[in-house]
Amino acid sequence: MSQKHPIISITGSSGAGTSTVRDTFAQIFFREKVSAAFIEGDAFHRFNRAEMKQKMAEAQSTEPRTFSHFGAEANEFELLEDVFKTYAETGNGRTRTYVHDDEEAELWGCPPGTFTDWRPFEDDTDLLFYEGLHGAVMTESVNIAQHADVKVGVVPVINLEWIQKLHRDKAKRGYSTEAVTDTILRRMHDYVHYICPQFALTDINFQRVPIVDTSNPFIARWIPTPDESMVVIRFANPRGIDFPYLLSMIHDSFMSRPNSIVIPGGKMALALQLILTPIIWKLASESRRLRHN
Repeated sequence: MSQKHPIISITGSSGAGTSTVRDTFAQIFFREKVSAAFIEGDAFHRFNRAEMKQKMAEAQSTEPRTFSHFGAEANEFELLEDVFKTYAETGNGRTRTYVHDDEEAELWGCPPGTFTDWRPFEDDTDLLFYEGLHGAVMTESVNIAQHADVKVGVVPVINLEWIQKLHRDKAKRGYSTEAVTDTILRRMHDYVHYICPQFALTDINFQRVPIVDTSNPFIARWIPTPDESMVVIRFANPRGIDFPYLLSMIHDSFMSRPNSIVIPGGKMALALQLILTPIIWKLASESRRLRHN
């Protein structure tokens, strides 16, 4: 952790909705004129698409069948921790981009399913922003969570997470329901051991809960809309959080526990702005003061 070079880490599993939260952060950065270095979690996968496909095929013949993008074998946890540590100490570091599709391939000049070359962060940034699967991972050999100043978890209830993944992978990637289901089952071991534990280390969790029937996510025809959901926002340390203000600004919200507020799903973007803007402003202001004095 570093006041001079702070780090914000957004963590959540595939299909959880971290991209939506990332877009809200980008809006706040633009409005508050915050200069941020960005890391996408996919950049620290260990294998490109072809290599991962080969590793997956090899893993199919072994038991247990648990090899996945969620686990340590498929990711460069040590490199990611080193980037966090280096940035906190110096404000410098490096990242790369995993090229997902043809649109990104045209932008980066690399084939889909490959990585760009490593590149340094821009100079004199106010903070580092990470969004991906492993922003608060802690294992026997790495502790990425200790380096982040603000850790935010995005974690829908699991049936909703599966529905979102099923619809995304079928619509955008052409997968069958059976193929996506197999992926979910194969990832479960790593989900339990690498993804879930992070949400006990985060400072704020946003958990979306549908208020419509999602009892069988594998036959759901639609993703529940924000208006068909509630969002539980849990603060690890509620000291300093102005709950009366949040309740007055977010209509139909209520406190479910002393450290948790429940809001309508359609108000999540508003809640993100209200909660995170002062946090970001404080981190960036202190960073500038220490760097330029």
